[in-house]
Amino acid sequence: MFTMSALSFTGRLALVTGGGGGIGRAICQVLAKNGASVVVADIKFNSAQDTVNMLPGSGDHLALAMDVSDKNSVNSGIKAIIDKYQIPPNLLVNNAGILRTNPFCEVDETTFSDVMDVNLKGTFLVSQAVAKSLLKQEDPRGAVVNIASISGRAGLPYVCHYGASKAGVMALTKTCATELARKGIRVNCVMPGLIETPLHEDIPKRKTQKVVDSTPLGRAGKPEEVAEVVAFLLSDKSSYMVGACVEVTGGYMM
Repeated sequence: MFTMSALSFTGRLALVTGGGGGIGRAICQVLAKNGASVVVADIKFNSAQDTVNMLPGSGDHLALAMDVSDKNSVNSGIKAIIDKYQIPPNLLVNNAGILRTNPFCEVDETTFSDVMDVNLKGTFLVSQAVAKSLLKQEDPRGAVVNIASISGRAGLPYVCHYGASKAGVMALTKTCATELARKGIRVNCVMPGLIETPLHEDIPKRKTQKVVDSTPLGRAGKPEEVAEVVAFLLSDKSSYMVGACVEVTGGYMM
């Protein structure tokens, strides 16, 4: 009888951006539970430290203040990781993101730029910094998972800037995957639907309920349900998956 072995990240070093709460915190917890040392990066250091304090296992974890939209902050963060662990992270989750909801004709340039800077440029900056550091190693093997969104595929109202940024994350995922796969770095992404996180707290209840009513499972997802998929994509169990964008939506918009 075939049985699937448990995930194991023993000896692996993971960097999770936006790890101070929500999906990011759940990802950190799943990775730590399965043996990884986890660097929790967040623009709010106290939130990152709170996550570290919750992590299970005996791994050597680290809280890090990082603004993913700022190249200097990203590079300083990667340097701090290498200084502490003597290696760059070989697992990366680009989870940091912001959500703004505005009718298309009311989105101002600053709001549009802010969303793109964090969600898309931040994914680019951190991915590039980690990839460059990994490729300097004798064994550059690693795995990256980017957190996109179903809104990057579907034309959902009031999130033109968010949807555009997440569509960009999906395209960036595929390009990076194509270039880095033969160098030993696999890149994939996850497209969550409506998940119970603080990111969605500002959305009116009637709008989130409409999404729930249109979801075959009839409920919003939990951060842990996304985290388990992310862990799978980071693990050797997904060794033949490259450039995939996996929906975790409860069937919404399928």
